[in-house]
Amino acid sequence: MGCGGSKKDVKAPENISLEKTTKSADNAKTIPSIKLSENIENPTVASFFHQATNTICYVVACPKTKKCAVFDSVLDYDPVSLKTSTVHADGVIAYIIENNFEVNYIIDTHVHADHLTGSKILKEKYPNAKVCIGFNVTTVQKVFQRILNLLDLKTDGSQFDKLIKDNEEIPLGDLKIRGIYTPGHTPACMSYVVGDSLFTGDTIFMPDFGTARCDFPGGSADTLYDSIQKLFGLPDNFRVFVGHDYGTKSRKEAWETTMVEEKLHNLHLNSNTPREQFVKWRSDRDATLELPKLIMQSIQLNLRAGNFPPPEENGTSYFKLPINPKF
Repeated sequence: MGCGGSKKDVKAPENISLEKTTKSADNAKTIPSIKLSENIENPTVASFFHQATNTICYVVACPKTKKCAVFDSVLDYDPVSLKTSTVHADGVIAYIIENNFEVNYIIDTHVHADHLTGSKILKEKYPNAKVCIGFNVTTVQKVFQRILNLLDLKTDGSQFDKLIKDNEEIPLGDLKIRGIYTPGHTPACMSYVVGDSLFTGDTIFMPDFGTARCDFPGGSADTLYDSIQKLFGLPDNFRVFVGHDYGTKSRKEAWETTMVEEKLHNLHLNSNTPREQFVKWRSDRDATLELPKLIMQSIQLNLRAGNFPPPEENGTSYFKLPINPKF
């Protein structure tokens, strides 16, 4: 169970269109754009699907300068053997080397609760790259410092090289990365625009899969509604790259769509969905969901920008697993 649920969770509120408009190798449909963006430089986007957590990592590059950013990297972790590996991150690095890219940024769209970030692995390989996250990560740090009694955890975001603010732009070669504050799934979620491309993290998923859960500490379906409306204001022909996908009964996993497809056909929240209807449905649905399997391990690593908890006297790092935690 991840941040979006499982395949059986693909349900919609009543009175919302169920027409599917996803893009995958098996199913593609184009809807004419209503409002178009013009004269925008397009980045090169490569996706890396992580099967174990249904996470998509992206390498986003300026074609002219070969400077790139990595969004939502993954560190492999086996909760049975309690061992980590770098298989997925190694694949990302191999692609970067093959294309002679220069990594400028390693960005997490939020503090993930269903997978461990690979940002430390990438930082070790590319020490000049900046590890970035949204400015409100400090709120999440404070919440989980209390829940998990993490006395060593600083709550000022200093584990990261840069905290990105709402509407802040950072250069990526001839392109710019613009942060958009999109809380709701968590209080620290950010989406990012690069050229004609939007990277949504867990704010919104493929049109036939809907939206992310909002029941984590500080999450809010009402706030998520506002955040998605903000994204709906982007040009209709923008490419949209989502953070997770679980496939459906009718298609395999997919992760690229367009803004107009989201606005017209998102299963949970489209341009015609009333706020009250969405908030009630999302809240009722979230009340039935289990926690992600790796939430405690993921949070403790991801709040530290991919660094393990400090080793104890025997040289081993430990994750804390609370009994009957109080959120």
